[in-house]
Amino acid sequence: MSFVAKHQLWTAEQAEAAVRMRRLAEEHGLTTIRFSFPDQHGILRGKTLTVDAALSSLEDGCSITTTLLAKDTSHRTVFPVFTAGGGFGMAEMQGGSDALMVADPTTFRVLPWASGTGWVLCDLYFANGAPVPFATRNLYRSALATLEQRGYQFMAGLEVECHIFKVEDPRLAPGDAGSPGQPGVPPTVSLLTQGYQYLTEQRFDQMEPALEIIRANLVALGLPLRSIELEYGPSQCEFVLQPALGLAPADTMVLFRSAVKQICQRHGYHATFMCRPRIPNVMSSGWHLHQSLVARDGGNAFMTEDAEGPSALGRHYMAGLLAHARASALFSTPTINGYRRYRAYSLAPDRAIWGRDNRGVMIRVLGGPGDRATRLENRIGEPAANPYLYMASQIAAGLDGIDRKLEPGPSADVPYETKASLLPKSLREAVDALKDDAFFRQAFGSTFVDYYTFIKNAELERFQAEVSDWEQREYFEMF
Repeated sequence: MSFVAKHQLWTAEQAEAAVRMRRLAEEHGLTTIRFSFPDQHGILRGKTLTVDAALSSLEDGCSITTTLLAKDTSHRTVFPVFTAGGGFGMAEMQGGSDALMVADPTTFRVLPWASGTGWVLCDLYFANGAPVPFATRNLYRSALATLEQRGYQFMAGLEVECHIFKVEDPRLAPGDAGSPGQPGVPPTVSLLTQGYQYLTEQRFDQMEPALEIIRANLVALGLPLRSIELEYGPSQCEFVLQPALGLAPADTMVLFRSAVKQICQRHGYHATFMCRPRIPNVMSSGWHLHQSLVARDGGNAFMTEDAEGPSALGRHYMAGLLAHARASALFSTPTINGYRRYRAYSLAPDRAIWGRDNRGVMIRVLGGPGDRATRLENRIGEPAANPYLYMASQIAAGLDGIDRKLEPGPSADVPYETKASLLPKSLREAVDALKDDAFFRQAFGSTFVDYYTFIKNAELERFQAEVSDWEQREYFEMF
């Protein structure tokens, strides 16, 4: 009996998709298939298997080291994995032991930019069939199951900004390689466009050669691309993807980011989803998450005939997002760099408020009476966020608002003057807010909250130990 069958890990839909995956691998003459899982940072990791090995591993899993779950954003292992319990208090995580990547065949795709290559997302399980508690796709699936028990599905649409540059020097000399805890030298780049001509056709056409390569490959990959837009800053653009239900929008986000970076790299460009690159006159990039709940009858649970909208349930859900905004900021904005975006009068929020079609608030309410597209646009996120954590935190917070029948208060029509709880101003403040938060300790479990904040504290300690250019300029000569 296979590992999948023994532990009943696939649905009927996944079993059917596995049959289709085998057929497509043969029809396309694939030679390799990439088994990938989204790590704690929303970065894809995994192994490339020969097609025969991949298909034979489809129902028995592919081993992968658990140390990948112990790394911060510098790829440094920050847990003492060779101590008892591996620093996690779990025998299964001790000594760099293995877990199993089990493919989700419904995510299988043929890569349009890599000859003879397939791609499938995986979930992580221990040898006893238990899901790995630090695997964020598993955590998001649990949040979706909780929502489904209430009679709803999560609908999300993605609006993601990023920067695309031309690579002038990839910085691949041996001395540029870096080490764990000290990333290598980033590429030297030049702009594709100057900035501040938001949505002008001339600037778009200037950037179009790079954007067309990306568009063609994303469409061939089967991602639900809706539009590509020129953004405000130099070399900045925005991609909008069609809304989808359940796991799909989170899976789309990790595949989209990885795809854009790979496609650009192959054509001499560098794409970054870093919020605020160190480029003169740069504009911060955000990730606006459009969301609503779909009832069992297929209707939009946020829609109402009331001009004041959204529905009562939508208001309670939104109030939950606002009530838990500070503690959930670490999930929507997980990097030190991302907090440079929270500035007054900057088209980014700095406090937990909502408004009707107002781009200065945290939650922008869209849709009028009877509008089936009624939704909440949360403008808090940065493009580097792990989508599984971001979306799971929205569901958990929103359900709490519904359960407690919270009210969001009046629309904030002057967003940077309205009195409200301020969002964290730094990653340190966000870590502390989550670490002390009883609600998310219950919703996600203390084990996960302690794990995630431990990793983020490790990044902060490295950052604080570094002597910055500002410090050198400020003190080196004066004192």
